Amino acid sequence: MDDEADALADAVEAHLPGWVVRSVERLVGPPLDPQVQEAAAAAGRAAVADVVPELRRLLAADIDEQWSNPLAVVRRAVAYPTAVLEALGVPPVGRDDLAEAQFPDDAYDLTPASFAEIAPALAEPGLVWGAAKALAHRARHGAGAG
Repeated sequence: MDDEADALADAVEAHLPGWVVRSVERLVGPPLDPQVQEAAAAAGRAAVADVVPELRRLLAADIDEQWSNPLAVVRRAVAYPTAVLEALGVPPVGRDDLAEAQFPDDAYDLTPASFAEIAPALAEPGLVWGAAKALAHRARHGAGAG
């Protein structure tokens, strides 16, 4: 599973900054003013510096000791485009009750439902890692384990 974990973490590291910038663009509208572009890019770099090390720790942990799942860890990056949007005075968007309950700190409805929503290139490494973990779990605990 080490290769699959590294591939997923490397892909997140490569694509997370662009997702932060696109998240800001989605609510502010392209093209971004150069100052806003730099703020969003800096937020993307900060998201990588904060989220990717925790993601790597999670993926390096024994499968029976993983405290979360990779997408849940990556979703913490929502704080970074949110901070840029708040600083710009962008008003929060309307969200349904379920979204508000599940992601109360996501005033802009940015939380990705899947790795592919961050970047299409993340779909495959996410699926491959999940399959590798499932196989490792099955090998360790048998077919009947739940």
